[in-house]
Amino acid sequence: MSAELRVNELRLMLPPAPKPMGVYRPAVVSGSMIYVSGHGPVQSDGSLIKGRVGIDLDQAAAYQAARQTGLTILATLRATLGSLDRIARVIKVLGLVNCVAEFDQQPLVINGCSELFAEVFGTENGIGARSAVGTNVLPGNIPVEIEAIFELSSGLSHTP
Repeated sequence: MSAELRVNELRLMLPPAPKPMGVYRPAVVSGSMIYVSGHGPVQSDGSLIKGRVGIDLDQAAAYQAARQTGLTILATLRATLGSLDRIARVIKVLGLVNCVAEFDQQPLVINGCSELFAEVFGTENGIGARSAVGTNVLPGNIPVEIEAIFELSSGLSHTP
């Protein structure tokens, strides 16, 4: 099934694709790959989920923030490529979790994004390599920042 059909079937609401907050591009196509810059959890109204895991948010809320970040990445992919059907597979996900030193469940938090990608692109193509690490601060006090690399479907140009 196509990724666009899965998004509709799952009734996923993608937030607006975020604009750069510095000197970078949200996504860059190079050859058969698209590299997505670090994204935070943008909500449908354009605001960000904020807070530090272990103080402001528990693990379940952080998981939901990671899932929302995955939706934000999907919004950027659609805005850049014109369609999520241009994605062949997830290659790599790097997730950073803004958390207290005692919190050691970063992989369970980033599962929020990884499980979303598996739902949208299927378990064969939606699960890639991954790293999940904790940090003591992220920009704007967001709970997660996630970057990803995707392989593009062959035979298609990279312009929408």
